[in-house]
Amino acid sequence: MPLPEELHELARRVSNWGRWGADDERGTLNLIDAAAVQRGVACVRKGVAFSLAIPFDADGPQLGTIPGRVNPIHTVTAVNVAFTGDPDDFTTSDDRVDLGVQAATHWDTLAHVGYGGVLYNGVPNSVVTEADGATRLGVEAIGPVTSRGIVLDVARALDEDPLPGGHPITADDLDAALGLTGITPEPGDVALVRTGQLAVLRAGDKKRFSMQSPGLSTKSIEWLHAHQWAAVATDALTFECYPCEDPAVLFPVHMIQLRDMGLLQGQLWDLDMLASDCASDGAYGCLLVANPVPITHGIGGIVAPVAVK
Repeated sequence: MPLPEELHELARRVSNWGRWGADDERGTLNLIDAAAVQRGVACVRKGVAFSLAIPFDADGPQLGTIPGRVNPIHTVTAVNVAFTGDPDDFTTSDDRVDLGVQAATHWDTLAHVGYGGVLYNGVPNSVVTEADGATRLGVEAIGPVTSRGIVLDVARALDEDPLPGGHPITADDLDAALGLTGITPEPGDVALVRTGQLAVLRAGDKKRFSMQSPGLSTKSIEWLHAHQWAAVATDALTFECYPCEDPAVLFPVHMIQLRDMGLLQGQLWDLDMLASDCASDGAYGCLLVANPVPITHGIGGIVAPVAVK
């Protein structure tokens, strides 16, 4: 069913419509300024880089339940081809990948989710078409995403790793994780929320990974808005808790964060090694570089994020 009135009231309280102008397509990414980037750079003490992408291959987490969201299929299209016919001359190999752009590590764009016929900033959802994709609010509008990342290891903070399936992450949970960091977040930072859920995927239980997932709840939304995060990324497939808090309301966190807040969402990010390093040295901040592939009119943003400490 549509959002109940109490969630409509919540959406109005956290709305960013018009905050950065009537034509804005970047939402909370506008909070990333030079100071936010410099905070990230200041976190680099060891010069150690962590890849936050899961493998892009056919053994990915997708079960085929969402049409078109297929795991990456890699095909080699040319092998050591001698263009001149002489193998001692120039030879080349080539390949291609077919995938759903939200099948592996990705950003959800502000064109991805709406309700009431409207997307972020009052843009009608008719801007997304089968022929042309997202003619507004698409992935090319995102631009560079480079800022200070802060690891919010909720699984470690609650001493449940991974969090139980369906666990709804609340503001109190996020406060507990923030307490581990010793960091005061500032506008433009990016929250990296770890649930430990990738352990379920690595164990091979893809059904449980997708159908019993801890994640952000509606009780986290005002906390995220108050701290003025530029974006939030998690290690889970569904981003928000699933099954949803109210079985009658499908993905309310997506609806409010993307449509009303304009808050960029990242899913299927591998935060395990980064979080382990943070726990070992007590430094939970990093320089985050997470620029999506600028597919023109793309609705999802393929990304291979890197965190540097």
